[in-house]
Amino acid sequence: MLANPIIPLQNASPAMQGEASLRISEIFYSLQGEASTSGLPTVFVRLTGCPLRCTYCDTAYAFEGGQRMSLTAIVAAVEAYGVTHVCVTGGEPLAQPNCLPLLTLLCNAGQQVSLETSGALDIAAVDNRVSCVMDLKTPSSGEDDKNLWHNIKHLKAKDQIKFVIANSEDYAWAKNIVRKHQLASISNAIWFSPVFAIDSQTAGVPPIATALAQWIITDKLPVRLALQLHKLLWQDARGK
Repeated sequence: MLANPIIPLQNASPAMQGEASLRISEIFYSLQGEASTSGLPTVFVRLTGCPLRCTYCDTAYAFEGGQRMSLTAIVAAVEAYGVTHVCVTGGEPLAQPNCLPLLTLLCNAGQQVSLETSGALDIAAVDNRVSCVMDLKTPSSGEDDKNLWHNIKHLKAKDQIKFVIANSEDYAWAKNIVRKHQLASISNAIWFSPVFAIDSQTAGVPPIATALAQWIITDKLPVRLALQLHKLLWQDARGK
């Protein structure tokens, strides 16, 4: 496959530097590890920066650094892989305003576009063709006070809602949110994903995943259990 096609800043032409641009942490090609397109070949565009600091974050390297690319260069890099699915992620991609026109350009290029967003930033202006995967922050994240509840009214039928569950308290909280906001009537893709850390000593499904599965079964909750394939397959290696 192609190597990561990020263009170094020092090689960017003056014309490119004058175009609309974004700071990019990485662009890579792999299988989608979660959500409704799980298992499909996908190009990932990871934007740099995030206003949140979740306790279980597994992409803290994207908080800073990265390289600036023009929107047209990003679209060209995505198209070079020759697949039809692209996931724009972070960090928090919507923290950079030019994420919105990038999403539209990718849609215009015929890509099937998903956006992974925390739900802490307004999604109202996201192109309607994009499938938003909105991660509502649970208490163990330390950032649940940042959830923008008015985002729920902007969700479309094809959008998805995700909760990352670390313990029984998170589960009880998320179950209440699903029922309080009648999320099952908004989206049929509500994901409960266990906090999933991988290292050489503990590779495998964590106990919280088995517990979470049983809680969902017991409560007959209208949600889906999500295990992150990229962690099971590649032990959370960067660029996979």
